[in-house]
This record gives sequence, C-alpha cells and structure tokens, in this order.
Amino acid sequence: MGVVVPFEEIQNPEPSIDRLIGLVTDDMDRVNALILSKAGSDVAMIPEVANHLISSGGKRLRPMLTLAAAQMCGYREDGHIRLATAVEFMHTATLLHDDVVDESDMRRGKLAARKLWGNQASVLVGDYLLGQAFRMMVEVGVMQALSILSDAAAIIAEGEVMQLAAAKNMATTEDEYLAVIRAKTAALFSAAAEVGPVVAGRPRGEQAAFRSYGTNLGLAFQLVDDALDYGGSSAKLGKNVGDDFREGKITLPVVLAYRRGSDEDRAFWTRCLQGGGIGDGDLGRAVDLMKRHNALADTVDRARHYGAVARDALAPFRESEHKRALLEVVEFCVARAY
Repeated sequence: MGVVVPFEEIQNPEPSIDRLIGLVTDDMDRVNALILSKAGSDVAMIPEVANHLISSGGKRLRPMLTLAAAQMCGYREDGHIRLATAVEFMHTATLLHDDVVDESDMRRGKLAARKLWGNQASVLVGDYLLGQAFRMMVEVGVMQALSILSDAAAIIAEGEVMQLAAAKNMATTEDEYLAVIRAKTAALFSAAAEVGPVVAGRPRGEQAAFRSYGTNLGLAFQLVDDALDYGGSSAKLGKNVGDDFREGKITLPVVLAYRRGSDEDRAFWTRCLQGGGIGDGDLGRAVDLMKRHNALADTVDRARHYGAVARDALAPFRESEHKRALLEVVEFCVARAY
C-alpha cells in the first residue's frame, strides 16, 4: 500500500535522479573505481564485508551531491572525487553500524552483512571504512572540507546515541525526533553538499546555501522513509516494511499517531513499541491508526515543507543543468511516497 497525498508542486509526474546521474557519470566512474580500491585490504574479510554492501545497488545519492555541487561551482581539479568517495564510505559505515544496533536482517533487499559475517565484523569493517574516509579527506588537503566532514561524523554518532536513548520512549516529541534525524541523517547530506563549494573556493554565502540545501533535503528524505516504513513497499525501502515498528523505533508517524489517539490507541502503541508485545495483525492496526489520525499524510507534508526549503536555498544561483538536476532530486526524494 502507498502513502497517497496530493503534491501539486511536482511539475514532472515522475521526477527522477536521471538528470543528476547524467551530469556526474564520468566523475562517478572515478568514484566507483576509488571505492573498490580503498575498500581493498590484505585482510580478506574487509573487502568481502565492504563489497557486500557497496555492490548492493544503493543510489549513491550523497556522493553524487558532492560531485554535482563541485561541478556547479566550477571546480576543475580532482579533490571532489576523493571527498565524494569519503562521503560514501561514511554512509556505508553508518549502515553497517546501524544494522548491528537495530538488529536488522535486511539491507537494500539483501541479507544484512551482520547476518552473514556477524556483528563484530560489521562494526569493525565499518570502522575501517571510516578510517579510509578520513585518509582521503586528508589527501585532498582542504582543511575546511576535513572540518565539515569530521564534524558530520561526530554529529551522526551523536544522532545514533540520541535515537538509542529515545528508543521505545513514547514521550518523545516531534521536536526531539526532528533533532535526532537532523543529526543522524541530514548531517551527512548537508556535509556532502557543502564540501562542493568549499573545495571550489566559493564564497561563504554559497557554502551556506548548499549546506541548507543538503540539510533540508536530508530531513525530507528521512521523513519520507519514515512514512514508507508503514505505507510503502520493500522494493522502495530496501528493507522489510514495518522494520521500524518491529524494532520499537519512535519515528514521526508514531509520534503523531500516539499524540492524537485515544487512551486505547496509546495503550496499543505502548504495548507494541515499549513492551515489545507485537502480535499478528498489529502492524496492520498500526497502519490503520496512522491513517485515521493523518499521521502518514502529515509526515509527508512535513517532508514537502523541508523539500521546499531545500529548493529555496538554491534560488540565488543562476539557472543551469546542475541547478535543475539538484532541484529535481528534491522532487524525487519526496515523490517516493507516492
């Protein structure tokens, strides 16, 4: 079942990232080659675990943002290749770590690495990829880019701990949840976009514009993911629908449905998410409650808002193919909910 909400602002009925892919194809070929090279090691298990996830069909959206931003800002050297690869390694490392923390079985439609090699290997290979990411940042030699990405790594870790602290806490507010995803998800989108103009030596105003674009794109992306976990499909998610529910995660649809529900409804949420007493049919009931209280629709509406802020951030830049591609990325991310 899908989350269907009118989205009048979409001009193209089927927005995609094809335009972005076309603009960065040559650079992404270089990034992919560097990924394979830097994921290598004489320790056989490291490339095995890393390549299991790296080759599993992710969209590579974050490194493409780095490449497109650098190109749009007129960068002509090759430092953005290493920075984009570092961004992808940071993302891959967080996925390996997340699956261990969340005890997830699936990732991108395949068995999670932890199910094949164990939790210890997943964590340690994630650490290795983070180390390689920082090596590449240092090789680029732009201190501000290193600062932005290292700050993002710390913020992401903080977000993970915040989420762990909020797990199964039915008192979580919308503001508290948004703080979690701002750190856990949006920080890397923000850094990925911002290092493009930074490495190109663009003015601080342009750097701030890309930072805002990335942050708000990341918020929109995560909120749509939250809605899809209850109203999407495994194909769109790359994991099992309802995983957030089964793992007791407090996401925005849950926050809204819990706040708006009756005492009986709140008792249901508490039993399932706080007590872990999930039975047959409970996921279906959860979806019904979310629809009754407009929790899914309003979550997507929040995503639309952040998507609009992301688009506005690029308004000062002159029209170009790169700008059009980055604007369409926003539409694509939100339109996944339909």
